[in-house]
Amino acid sequence: MLRIAVPNKGSLSGPAADMLHEAGYQQRRESKELRIVDPVNEVEFFYLRPRDIAIYVSSGRLDIGITGRDLLIDSGANAEEILPLGFARSTFRFAAKPDTAGGLADLNGSTVATSYEGIVAKHLADHGIDASVVHLDGAVETAIELGVAEVIADVVQTGTSLRNAGLEIIGEPIMRSEAVVIRRTGADAGEPKVQQFLRRLQGVLVARTYVMMDYDCRVEQLENAVALTPGLESPTVSPLHNEGWVAVRAMVPAKEAQRIMDDLYAIGARAILTTAIHACRL
Repeated sequence: MLRIAVPNKGSLSGPAADMLHEAGYQQRRESKELRIVDPVNEVEFFYLRPRDIAIYVSSGRLDIGITGRDLLIDSGANAEEILPLGFARSTFRFAAKPDTAGGLADLNGSTVATSYEGIVAKHLADHGIDASVVHLDGAVETAIELGVAEVIADVVQTGTSLRNAGLEIIGEPIMRSEAVVIRRTGADAGEPKVQQFLRRLQGVLVARTYVMMDYDCRVEQLENAVALTPGLESPTVSPLHNEGWVAVRAMVPAKEAQRIMDDLYAIGARAILTTAIHACRL
């Protein structure tokens, strides 16, 4: 069986379980379950602390896992990202009191407090910055007020909590993170069960990104309509009973669906419908 590590709690857990369910895999019914077997799909799921998943996968005990890119890099484990999943996105930034530093180079000689020591230490080293890193578990904003550090490095979404603490962002982002599928570095990339698992998740990602659009249009407007809805290879076009009309079906980006419907209507298309895609293979 394919052995897969899945986050057991936190912001990664729910979306990961939802994606796996959409991909056709059995998931646990109770949060206390630490392991379940999906015999139909020949998969065994292990529910672990998100911070530990990269370690388990790097050991070879588990074949692949779902965790955050930030947690993977912070762990320093011998594992690598093989598929981004598009949820649990976050950005890591440096922050300090106003006028403390204008950019990364100004952090030389500083002390940086963070919950992600591995990420920050690597980033500083990669850029030739000589600074000390202090590890704290959460609430790193108070480190500056209490004199533990001059700078912090933390997840930033809107920046509201930093402003409330009297801090401002320094320089460019340290990294951008999201949920990812990982495997042990150097593991067989062509293993059939792994490839099947990845295809299923990729199918979910596409299904969430696109909708199916159907509409009728006059033959003389077909080329204009197809230009608006080119599909992936090309749209499906079928003649209608009424002469001079055709039915068109194509996948379109979900975010652009309303604009495309407006444009189609403007050139004379009618009976324009969109339907959700629940699964696909490209």
